[in-house]
This record gives sequence, structure tokens and C-alpha cells, in this order.
Amino acid sequence: MFTIGDFARHGRVSVRMLRHYDATGLLHPAHVDPASGYRHYTAAQLARLNRIVALKDLGFTLQQVRDIVDEKVGVAELHGMLRLRRAELETAVAAAAARLVQVEARLRAIESEGHMPTNDVVIKTVPAVRVAELTATAASFAPEDIGPVIGPLYDELLRCLGAAGIAPTGPGIAYYEDAPQGGGGIAVHAAVQVSAPLQDGTFRVLDLPALDQAATIVHRGSMDRVVPTAQTLARWIDANGYRSTGYPREITLECPENRAEWVTELQTPVAWA
Repeated sequence: MFTIGDFARHGRVSVRMLRHYDATGLLHPAHVDPASGYRHYTAAQLARLNRIVALKDLGFTLQQVRDIVDEKVGVAELHGMLRLRRAELETAVAAAAARLVQVEARLRAIESEGHMPTNDVVIKTVPAVRVAELTATAASFAPEDIGPVIGPLYDELLRCLGAAGIAPTGPGIAYYEDAPQGGGGIAVHAAVQVSAPLQDGTFRVLDLPALDQAATIVHRGSMDRVVPTAQTLARWIDANGYRSTGYPREITLECPENRAEWVTELQTPVAWA
């Protein structure tokens, strides 16, 4: 048998926690010395301890843990529960990392106010172009809402084009509109330039209209970090007597595997203010 201290070390828990488990009926010691009151545990009790700790980490209450371990949850079932919890934690970590990227982008925007060069902004006419596209709705125009929508859209669009035997003939073109149902949602159009007949089926082939005047700027890096570049363009538009007349188009000029090396042109339709 092990003393409570030894058992705590082998189980990688605290003595205080073992005493709590004893008090709540989750894990009683195998033997309690009647004279000294010292608790003693056996190696076989490590199995129950492991289940208790695993289930607590899954977010179960102590009462739920007691109910489960007393029913002798099998190794396979417990393994499945732990895998589910791991997936939930990985999702939470990914979401936190995405939020951190957005915080960093906002900090860059604040730090660069008045410092980012605006001489790279160009006013030009954008010709009409034929594209194939898929469309979905995002909650807002914030990068953290657009990213999870547009990525899968492009994956599915390229799969559909491949199945239809249609090869892209030019860059990806993402563009946006207010969602028809309102409520602040954004219609996200993931498109690529193609040479194919007009159609409206699994995906649409349409002619994207020309922009008579567009204020353009090149963004280098992940679109998760586009805020400072987009706001530099907005300041230029305002300072030079224009007003924007719609959401910008995003033209993917270079899209290597490393997102930090992406090159994207923002094209905001404008008119004289």
C-alpha cells in the first residue's frame, strides 16, 4: 500500500485533492489506520483516480463523475470522450489564436496612423471580367467572420470547377455585398476568373461588371492582417475628395502556401464626394 503522499505523487494529484475525493465519496482510501487516521491506497486504485481526473478535465461535475465511474466506463468509451475534449480544446486554442491575430492587426492600424505611405494608392478603371463563383453569408465584414466562410467556399469552388473540367484563367476575386436578408450579414462571393459559358447551377458563371473608378492598393500578407492596409486606403479616399460606393474587391495576385507571402490588391469603387 501507499501512503496518501506517495499515492498523490504516483497519481500526479495533490494530497488535498485526494482528501476531497475521500470526503465526497469519489475515491475512498483502501485502508484507514484506526489509531492514527492515516489513509493508505493501493496501486489498483490508480485506475479509478485516472478516470476521475479525466472526467473532471472533460468538464463533468463531481456528481456526474461519480455516476460515470461507478458504472465502470470502458477504456474505449473514455478514450472517445477524451478525444472529443481534445478537439474542443484545439478549437478553443485556434479561436484564441485567430483573435490574437485580429488584436495585432488593430494594434498595427493604431501604430501606423499617419505613418503608412499612401503614395501606393492608384485610381484606375477595372474592366468587366467573367468569373465562376460560389456565395455564402458571413455574420459581418470583420476578418474573423469572413475568413471561416471564404476559405471553404474557395475549396468547394475549385473542386466543382475541376469536376466540370473548367480551369481558372485568372486570379481569384473576392467581392462582397450586404446580405439580402439584412441584419448586418454580408454576402461573400468567392470567385475566380474563367472562360466558360454563362450558367447558374452548382456554381454560377457570370460577368462581374466593370468599375469606372476604383481606388486600389496592394496588401502583402495574410488577409487576417488586412485592417491597416484597408484603413490606409480609406484615409486616402477621404483625403483626396472621393467617397467609396461599395465594398472593396480583393484580387489575389499571389497565393503561396505561406499566407504571410500572399499579395492581394484591394479595389474600392469610388466617386467624387
